[in-house]
Amino acid sequence: MGWNSWDCYGASVTEAEVRGNAGYMAEHLLAYGWEYVVVDIQWYEPGANSSLYRPFVPLEMDGYSRLIPATNRFPSAANGVGFRALAHAVHAQGLKFGIHIMRGIPRQAVHADTPLLGTSVTARDIAHPNSICPWNTDMYGVDASKEGAQAYYDSLFALYAQWGVDLVKVDDISASRLYHFHAAEILLIRRALDGCGRPMVLSLSPGPAPLEHGEFLQANANMWRLTDDFWDQWPGLAEMFGRCHEWTPFRSPGHWPDPDMLPLGHLGLRSVDGGAGDRMTRFTHDEQRTLMTLWCMSRAPLMFGGELRDNDPWTLSLLTNRRLLEIQRSSSGNRQLWRRGGSGHSGEGVAWTAQGEQGQTYLALFNLGETEDTFHVPYRELGLTAPVRAEELWSGDVVPPGPDTLSTTVTPHGVRLFELM
Repeated sequence: MGWNSWDCYGASVTEAEVRGNAGYMAEHLLAYGWEYVVVDIQWYEPGANSSLYRPFVPLEMDGYSRLIPATNRFPSAANGVGFRALAHAVHAQGLKFGIHIMRGIPRQAVHADTPLLGTSVTARDIAHPNSICPWNTDMYGVDASKEGAQAYYDSLFALYAQWGVDLVKVDDISASRLYHFHAAEILLIRRALDGCGRPMVLSLSPGPAPLEHGEFLQANANMWRLTDDFWDQWPGLAEMFGRCHEWTPFRSPGHWPDPDMLPLGHLGLRSVDGGAGDRMTRFTHDEQRTLMTLWCMSRAPLMFGGELRDNDPWTLSLLTNRRLLEIQRSSSGNRQLWRRGGSGHSGEGVAWTAQGEQGQTYLALFNLGETEDTFHVPYRELGLTAPVRAEELWSGDVVPPGPDTLSTTVTPHGVRLFELM
């Protein structure tokens, strides 16, 4: 649970903005479990100014082919400190610090044939020049078969451990379709992380991750993306129900299928992705509750994408619903119960269920249709016997128990989330 800079600042976030969001999180959200502050892509590029990547521009790099923070954007990184001072400031507030990196080795290191720490080979010796990212020009892939490949990644994670990094989001590494799945580099990174002496969350992007590699991902990563960048539009949210469902077999403690960030609150301050610029989220209130409920019922990572300091009371209420967040943190048996038409088959409904630590059963009823609909769930489908007490966790309403069925009406694109005892 945390905040990532991409949805609001694209590639251009500054140290002041990171510190500001960290301060908000510490004051308003830490008590609810929100703790990670993640600096997304291009923190090593002095001239980054939006979510648009600038091709073939100079990047900040140390003497061992490792990218380091641009000091005009991150002043505390001066004099070779890197992210150590910023991470310390984040840690001092009880929070954790994360960064985004691209798979591979900087092209400028390869072209200059710079040294690698811990080996006599150079950047050019380990580069895979035909393995490139289709949307970013910063890196060449690393050829895992070459001497020095492991040493390079070992040196990266040793540096991140010195900085005090708690989460690393590795991009251009885990997708299918247009991109590629780079299993060999994932293993280099896994070994480097395991040997760096500091525990870190390993997050892999982009998506969709290939389902046929589910066991591999579960064994080697803590979170992996189920989609390309997810934005604040209903079709993408409706599609996520199927993706969260199909990844259920690979969900386990410490290993979480990731439907991507929460594009809520104030977005696009310096980002032109997602089909819009500076805005409050385009999701309706019903859709925002649906989003939060699906992510929590599927125990997905919760990484908020908006500018936290601009949260209105509604947005803050989404992030501080303790009963909902308890499901995300500690429930078990999370699964889709059914997906079918509603009453009269006038729309489409999805039901998810999970079990709580105190013996409660959770039931989320989603209306993916365009008109109000009513759903009837026999208690026997949940393994319960009537009567039961049903409390709706968004409104606090208590629903009188029927003799053998829970019935409720759900607004279009909305959800009703029940705790049954």
